[in-house]
Amino acid sequence: MKARIKNALSRAKCAAIGAAVGAAVGGLVSRNAASTGGALGGLAGATLADVRSDPDGLFAALRSDESDDPDADADAAAE
Repeated sequence: MKARIKNALSRAKCAAIGAAVGAAVGGLVSRNAASTGGALGGLAGATLADVRSDPDGLFAALRSDESDDPDADADAAAE
């Protein structure tokens, strides 16, 4: 339970930082852009926090399920 609360607070903190940065950058353009920048920054911050908390890492889905045996490639090529 403690770990879930810690993860939720971490995501909320990253989302808040992202929203603040997005609103600041958007505020340089106009008021409407500040609102939009805050929303997009919050979304980006929350997404970044989720990616960082993933135990498999960012590129785990792109990795193939090949074995770690280097001789397996030689055996497969020989057949």
